[in-house]
Amino acid sequence: MGVTYKYFGAPDGATAARVPVTMRPEELGGDELGMGGLFTKIKPETMAAMVLTGIEGIPLHKVPPLELVVLHPDYAVVKLPMTVVDPLRGIGEEAVGAAAFIWSTVPDRGGPSDAFNVYQLLHEWQDFSHRLHEAGHQPYCLVWP
Repeated sequence: MGVTYKYFGAPDGATAARVPVTMRPEELGGDELGMGGLFTKIKPETMAAMVLTGIEGIPLHKVPPLELVVLHPDYAVVKLPMTVVDPLRGIGEEAVGAAAFIWSTVPDRGGPSDAFNVYQLLHEWQDFSHRLHEAGHQPYCLVWP
């Protein structure tokens, strides 16, 4: 059984910490990645590395750690650094495509990822970054088995 990750925005850690598994982010005044309440199997640390190494050129060992907001027996909430979403707001198609290509060459447990899938994912994250910025929210991730 895998872990599920649900990305959302919240104005602060106290609000993010109150997100029970069944609460919808729109009830919080937050935002979530994807349309219609999509979840993902992509870890927040992988997203951080994908953006920071592929777009910002930061070496993998210098990617900042995630901040644990709450650890519950059934779930956890982590805060992603703003450096993971902010760089996406100002880049164009060429940079997204280049980052997708770079990341597609990085092997993971399932082998290298398809560049087009990474490109689509980065576009979803780019939209998410714009929505967070407009709402004045920070990026968080709800993690549960």
